[in-house]
Amino acid sequence: MMSDTAERLTEIRGRMGDAAARSGHGVPEVDLCAVAKTATAKTLEEAWEAGQRLFGHNRVQALEEHRKVLPAAEWHLLGPLQGRKVKKGLMAASCYQALGETKTLERCEKSLTEADVLGYPVLLQINLNPEDERYGCPLEEMDALVAAVIASPHLDCAGLMTLALAEASESKLRADFALLYEHFKRLQKLGQLSPSAKLSMGMSQDFEIAIEEGANLVRVGRAIFPPVL
Repeated sequence: MMSDTAERLTEIRGRMGDAAARSGHGVPEVDLCAVAKTATAKTLEEAWEAGQRLFGHNRVQALEEHRKVLPAAEWHLLGPLQGRKVKKGLMAASCYQALGETKTLERCEKSLTEADVLGYPVLLQINLNPEDERYGCPLEEMDALVAAVIASPHLDCAGLMTLALAEASESKLRADFALLYEHFKRLQKLGQLSPSAKLSMGMSQDFEIAIEEGANLVRVGRAIFPPVL
């Protein structure tokens, strides 16, 4: 009998496929990062049994604990990193999806130098709405941050990501996602992002819109792992 987690994953994958078919961007495949913030050991195991292999977390300690449950999974670190947690966080994951400022870049570079790790993949977190005051690189500073990551021997600029503005209208979501997709393709044409680079946009409430506007990686948490009441 299929678990509730497996049923939710099946539904979400179906919706992802439908959204990709509606998209005019020709994205061949969209990856799903199952965000484990509200997951339990049981629901993580159910997701793994249902074929989910990519997971993410925004807290280092919780990521380390959940990685013990699924050591063979691919784990991504999400969200800003405090200085004392940079090295531990990077070592706990295989990709950091939220590099959004030069200060964090320098801390990552220092930690990876100490760990003797080259080419660690990062996605640059771009803040399209600085008035929201959330973490991330303003769009006008993005090219400089991309260049800095490319120049770093210990980091690999593996793509871009963004967080949608809270309670945004559908038209605002589409405009923001489309804008970042435009810059994503520009950076690919310039050779600053590879053809296989990731554009991580969309979460539980808006991942279909993000896919329609060009996302090839979505981060879905609560729709897979509803909070335990």
